[in-house]
Amino acid sequence: MTSPPQQTSLQEARVNSGVSAGESKRPSARVYEVDPLGDPRWQNLVERHPRASVFHHVGWLRALNRTYGYEPVVFAASPPTSDLENGMLFCRIRSWLTGKRIVSLPFSDHCAPLCEPDEGFESLICHLLAARAGQGWKYLELRPINRSFEKAVKNLGFKPAVRYVLHRVDLEPTVEEIFGRLNKDSVQRRVRRAARAGVAEVCGNSQGLLRDFYQLLLRTRGRHNLPPQPYAWFSNLLDCMGEAADLRLAYMKNVPLAAVLVLHFRGKSYYKYGCCDERFHHLGAMPFLLWGAIVKAKLIGSKTFDLGRTGEDHRGLIAFKNHWTPISESLTYWQCPASQSVTFIEDWKQRIVKSVCARAPERLLATVGTLLYRHAG
Repeated sequence: MTSPPQQTSLQEARVNSGVSAGESKRPSARVYEVDPLGDPRWQNLVERHPRASVFHHVGWLRALNRTYGYEPVVFAASPPTSDLENGMLFCRIRSWLTGKRIVSLPFSDHCAPLCEPDEGFESLICHLLAARAGQGWKYLELRPINRSFEKAVKNLGFKPAVRYVLHRVDLEPTVEEIFGRLNKDSVQRRVRRAARAGVAEVCGNSQGLLRDFYQLLLRTRGRHNLPPQPYAWFSNLLDCMGEAADLRLAYMKNVPLAAVLVLHFRGKSYYKYGCCDERFHHLGAMPFLLWGAIVKAKLIGSKTFDLGRTGEDHRGLIAFKNHWTPISESLTYWQCPASQSVTFIEDWKQRIVKSVCARAPERLLATVGTLLYRHAG
């Protein structure tokens, strides 16, 4: 069900959020809350809006809600009796460990506002900033992929919280041309080696494949002293996303070597998770799987293959993705109110988690992940 409409004047919102009311004499605007899980207008907007991504998809939101209990909510200017013309998607996060906040969108690489960076965007944000104190939110977080929002969020008091690098492979050329552009030693040669060695690719959503995927994920995360995401997250994701989720595993004589989970939506494909058994690294199973996913994406009509975000300090992963496409762009997450302590606390939490996981037996890592991830969104 949709929440009852709420109204906040733009002038009042500017005052409450710390933005001077004298900066604008625009008329007040009305903001409505929409439940994207129960109101079909949201998915209808996602299906037609040019900035929509798989992270706006109701299946992705339902998986977040089932697994972590996050409450997705859309703030829009359209009344309940009309189609949605725009909207900003968030999740309300309530955690006794990390506090209350509202994020667009947890565990999502990016989540563009489905509106223009204009007065309408400003009205929606000011509404949220005005409501922050009453709701007890520590901060608002935005993850726009389009840099056209940068000026608007700065004017509203947002500051950069963390920066990433985003790689996307252009799928407009032919399959042969795409393959020819990949790094010859790190990609082309390893893909051919895997094929010659008899590495087999298996795709599907069976429980057997999911269990093999999770064991590989557990092993991979353990190598990095990090807990894996809960098993329920991947089970819910496959269930909620349906055919849009593409789970692919590489085997050699029934031994799982590597796995990737790719999502497809509206002409775009997204490499979201990857894991492997390092003992078989020499077989080239991971490049083999990624190339198979790119070919699949091309065949179903995707125009881009999103390789996902990478932290600016993760040089090894950036180098790996550069082998697939040398073209990258910056991706900034914005928070308001900004606090210098946010980054420090996040770094401190990561150090503590890594220290704990480095000492924990592999069989306990899944339990640690199940306990911690709902607080980390």
